[in-house]
Amino acid sequence: MMSFLKNITSSPVKWAFGLALSLPFLSSCSDPSTVGLQLAPENNQIGVFFEEFELEGQVVLLDSFNTTNQSILVIGNEVDPYFGRSEGTGYTRLFIDTFEERPRGDAALDSIFFTLDIVSVNGTDLDEPKTFNVYELEEPILDTLYYNFNSLAFSESPIASQEVTFEDVKDTTMRLAVDGDFANELFNTLRRGEEFDDLFSFRDYLPGVAIQIGEDDNTTAGVNLGFETGFEIYYSYVNDTVSTEYSISTASSRSFNGVINDPTGTPTEVVQEPGVVYKTGDKLGMKSNLGMVIKVDTSPLDEFLDTLQGITFNQVNFELGEIDEVPEGQNPISEMVMYFTDESNTILTRSIDGQPLTVQLDGQAQVELDLEGNLIPSIIAPAPLAFDETQDKYIVQITSHINAIFREQLMRKDWLLYGDTPNTSNQSNTAGDQFKRSFRQYVIDDNKIKVRVIYSKRN
Repeated sequence: MMSFLKNITSSPVKWAFGLALSLPFLSSCSDPSTVGLQLAPENNQIGVFFEEFELEGQVVLLDSFNTTNQSILVIGNEVDPYFGRSEGTGYTRLFIDTFEERPRGDAALDSIFFTLDIVSVNGTDLDEPKTFNVYELEEPILDTLYYNFNSLAFSESPIASQEVTFEDVKDTTMRLAVDGDFANELFNTLRRGEEFDDLFSFRDYLPGVAIQIGEDDNTTAGVNLGFETGFEIYYSYVNDTVSTEYSISTASSRSFNGVINDPTGTPTEVVQEPGVVYKTGDKLGMKSNLGMVIKVDTSPLDEFLDTLQGITFNQVNFELGEIDEVPEGQNPISEMVMYFTDESNTILTRSIDGQPLTVQLDGQAQVELDLEGNLIPSIIAPAPLAFDETQDKYIVQITSHINAIFREQLMRKDWLLYGDTPNTSNQSNTAGDQFKRSFRQYVIDDNKIKVRVIYSKRN
């Protein structure tokens, strides 16, 4: 195995690690447990060694990527040289409060808007107008699970549309002008129809909406569902000086995100079946909402650990990147979870409780005892593989994890990198699954997945 070493003339490991990372490394094919320059061999002091080796990655399109009720609609269009063309459509039911006062028969319509609570925007040329469209669903959203490959029929023409220029503003409430004919029909039904007597009758009348961004706008956005997204209906009576508002919102409404991806002519064109690993040339990538993740083959860890005896791990880092340059106006995935996986290419779970297995936070317990006194993997503190903007890398310390494998407390598993914020016992997952709430992505060279190890050994 290749070893990368540098002369070390001072004992602090932290200083030695910084030196090892900042200066060129010498390579060797010797046994890493016997090579290296000790601090003071004549005094039988501790020797400090540095190792770096690559791990192989492949892409996997997750099977059955459930996007139901993420509370964020992911909408828009992107064209990318690695992932191809991706289009996101958000589908949602609508909600009415049956106790809210409806306009009387003599009420006059003043205006109707469809509002969108925009919480994130990724795109190019954000100083140019982007078009947002709302369509009427022609079939209902059922009480079932929906996946990113699902879609529903909706009206050919939008019932509300608006152009907006974002520039530096990425979170705002937009007001889309509603088509006049649809507005009049909706208001007349609101005034006189039985369709607004209860929620079920209302959803038979208006099953919901689909929301999109213009086909060539190369922009995606996250729309927060709730009382700030939906219809604002303003009406008045004779002699009124102020309009009265009636709201149709997306609060408490079932929703899902649908994705259409065309990778023709790109490296990911070879990715045909979900749940299967693929090499995509000399590049690897991950894309949210599309459900494309990276599987890391960690078997070189076994080969490395088998060469060691009587050592102490000072620091072990897992690094991914540098990532390819991200276009202005876009943001890469911010954090990832490192799930355990195997040849099934799915997330492995604990048999006792079905909890997903992950690499645990450094300094935290990697294993625990079950009720019968057996060691089992711990699950309460997943380690965040976080993006470091200064280095354009994802970096996480995994010293405790590697130590648990080395001491045979934990069985080595491959990793499935997943673009979500780790959920710990001290952090409720109120933010939802971030991997299903945007189109964020990144691309790297396939030789930029590495483990860096500092360890000590006595003579």
